Amino acid sequence: MATSTSYDDLLNTKQKKLAFFQNILLVAIADRNVDEQESDFLVSLGNQLQLSEEDTLPITDNLSVLSFIIPEDGLQKTVELQTLVMMMLQDDELEEREYNLCLEYTRRIGYSKDILDDMIAQLRKT
Repeated sequence: MATSTSYDDLLNTKQKKLAFFQNILLVAIADRNVDEQESDFLVSLGNQLQLSEEDTLPITDNLSVLSFIIPEDGLQKTVELQTLVMMMLQDDELEEREYNLCLEYTRRIGYSKDILDDMIAQLRKT
């Protein structure tokens, strides 16, 4: 599981942190409902990334026109996918829109559906 130290190591600029947060937020709103667990996860992630509400306001104000920002670093892609899956599983439901959005991200980073499904299975056990 990623720690705040690994986030800091991978996401070493404000721009990378905001892109990461944006991608997670896009999955959170995919089912058009952010429940308490998802909200808590987003707040915790924002805190770990040391992002303020002011930092994230441009993201939340423009959600309808935003899309995934794909990282260049391989490890960052994997950690981000893991975090996207964790976000998707916060409400203990595998909602189709959230899954399809994670699948889109998975394919855009060059991974297969099997990798996504394996990651979901592993993270559901924890």
